[in-house]
Amino acid sequence: MNAKVLEVLNLTKSFGGIVAVNRCSFSVSEASVVGIIGPNGSGKTTLLNLISGIYKPDSGYVVFKGRVVNGLSPSSIANLGVGRTFQIPHVFKKVTVLENMLVPIINFKVSREQAMMKARSLLKAFNLDHLEDYYAGELSGGQQKLLEFARVLMANPTLLLLDEPTAGVHPDLREKILHHISRLKAERKSVIVVSHDTQSIMRVCDKLIAMSSGSIICEGTPEEVTSDPKVIEAYLGGT
Repeated sequence: MNAKVLEVLNLTKSFGGIVAVNRCSFSVSEASVVGIIGPNGSGKTTLLNLISGIYKPDSGYVVFKGRVVNGLSPSSIANLGVGRTFQIPHVFKKVTVLENMLVPIINFKVSREQAMMKARSLLKAFNLDHLEDYYAGELSGGQQKLLEFARVLMANPTLLLLDEPTAGVHPDLREKILHHISRLKAERKSVIVVSHDTQSIMRVCDKLIAMSSGSIICEGTPEEVTSDPKVIEAYLGGT
């Protein structure tokens, strides 16, 4: 049985009188993909923000590779091996694609030659190598998502948090993104994918979690979760 890379234990976060994440608990095993679905406002992105250190929990714990990371800064959590992408890609639009790739390892003890070699290798894997001299702001929205995905791999994270990686992208680019998510699992990395694209996420995840109103309402295989009456009512718009 694969070891647990991440444990989320009774995690809670409120904003004013609104409970955005309500006593959520789940785990992520090594070399697995966990999908999180739910309607808008269900707490999915807030959950990723808590795991990555952007928000501090009101209560509960985030345990990464056996270490409680509550209270650590996002950069400290990233340095431990947690990579993050965003629903709206956070790329540096006024620098080139290749220069974007070098940002995550700017403080690493690697030569520029080694860094450039790794960056170009990843750009080729993501079919972005022909765009390395373009400014990132010249790329399409889907290409920017690919760039952010490729860039986060520069630091060789153990766990990746992907927020809506296929939202609003061309079907061809969506297939590339799903391919890379599957490839990460083969490389013994772990992935949490937040998505409204239930059909796509079901193709790559081992476990699916459904959220509603800040709480986890169902957890299991994709087939179990998408056929659960609570999920159909809350998210899938059951008929």
